[in-house]
Amino acid sequence: MEDKTTAAAGPDWAEEVRARAGALRRSGAGGRAPLDRAAWKELAGLGVAGLCLPERHGGRGAGAVDTARGLEALSAGYGDTGTAFAVAAHLLAGAVPLRDFGGTAGPLASLLPGVASGDVILANAMTEEASGSDIGAITTTAVRDGDSYVIDGDKSFVSNAPIAHVVVVYAVTDPDGGPFRTSAFAVPADTPGLTVGPAHPKSGLKGCPSAAVGLRGCRVPASLRIGFEGQGAALFQHAMAWERACLPAVLLGMMDAQVRDAAEHARRRHRFGRPLAEFQAVSHRVVDLHQRAEAARLMLHRACAALDSGEDDAVWRASSAKLAVTEAALENSVQALRLYGAAGLLEGGGPLRDLLDALHGPVFSGTSDIQREIIARGLGL
Repeated sequence: MEDKTTAAAGPDWAEEVRARAGALRRSGAGGRAPLDRAAWKELAGLGVAGLCLPERHGGRGAGAVDTARGLEALSAGYGDTGTAFAVAAHLLAGAVPLRDFGGTAGPLASLLPGVASGDVILANAMTEEASGSDIGAITTTAVRDGDSYVIDGDKSFVSNAPIAHVVVVYAVTDPDGGPFRTSAFAVPADTPGLTVGPAHPKSGLKGCPSAAVGLRGCRVPASLRIGFEGQGAALFQHAMAWERACLPAVLLGMMDAQVRDAAEHARRRHRFGRPLAEFQAVSHRVVDLHQRAEAARLMLHRACAALDSGEDDAVWRASSAKLAVTEAALENSVQALRLYGAAGLLEGGGPLRDLLDALHGPVFSGTSDIQREIIARGLGL
């Protein structure tokens, strides 16, 4: 692996991202529609498209802790969890494998400056309809043919697929290879035989466009294989550790806004001649929103610190963070909606929008039950 970064982004950098993302939103750039490439380029101007990439490639050089802080700030400032999710997927499932397994020279390394600048958008195509998060069960194949591989298969739920320039594809290169049966490839989206289906009509995280990807006789140069042949499973687990530790930070940004808005609503709204904040049932519910968010943040930062220091328990701590943050976000969204009453159910309103976004949390990057299995193994169970 190459170019593992642990540099700090600086104590004030996250607040700068939050402020600049907020200004971008107020300028009219932010919205609930799925991202397009023009909007992506505007976001990349905040420095978030290359957060965890080395500085020599135009990135921020941030480790996992500061990557998470940057993603949280983007989510909170921009005000759209789905948009921040799209950036996180690009970084953690796309850029991290290229950074750590793509070498320091050659066609893979040459992609990184564009990834950092926003000129190259990455998507991750591992999930298949029948296999979910189980990389050992994928059926997409990549057959070596001279200096190329020919890839055939179908991928589902590929975040950023409708706008991606490069798709990281996992495929079987040795059916009898056991844990070394799969490999990963950086496939240009304009490769003949690669097709992107219509965008999924999702209930939440609408800022992140996703779609199915089909591959029919896609000929990819061997130089675009990421890592060694048969290294796909190890590469995927490495990327998932980063994704599970850092990506849920976008939900922390959402929860920050929930606490702030719920407290303001409780102070401003009156019932029976008194502000809602004076009713203990209301004020305690806001306190619970705050407590769950803060506890989840601590678990996420602990997992990211384990990644940065190379601790042996980093993988299962990442799963622990993912479980804690996504379940907290779902519970907070339900409780925040209760505070608003009927107004919280209005379509397009903050409480209902947050709940629909949070519903995706216990599913993406492996379900909550999968995370519990990983944690149990980490605890020796």
